[in-house]
Amino acid sequence: MANKELAEYVMDQLSDLGEVRNTPMMGGYVFYYKERIFGGIYESGFMVKDTKASREHMPDSEPAPPYQGAKDMLPVTILEDRNRLKKMVAQMYEELPERKPKKAAKKKSGS
Repeated sequence: MANKELAEYVMDQLSDLGEVRNTPMMGGYVFYYKERIFGGIYESGFMVKDTKASREHMPDSEPAPPYQGAKDMLPVTILEDRNRLKKMVAQMYEELPERKPKKAAKKKSGS
């Protein structure tokens, strides 16, 4: 499955959850739930952040870096189980860091 089709499938699986979106990023996708990043699509497929909730829902998933130099993430092993996937993402929310606000561009001061 190509990344775009996989992204659409993930969005469909999580559609009942609401407040899920993704953005294309370097050939893959980054996924947000209530504006907190919870996972993404990388060369190796759909992966989520390694949290207590994601480990509980996918005890069979082995942590691995999605790309060289990245923190380990968990490959999603429950993608076909819509209800379990939604429950996992919802439970992960409390464990995810809030997005940092974008820094405003500095105004040049006239001299």
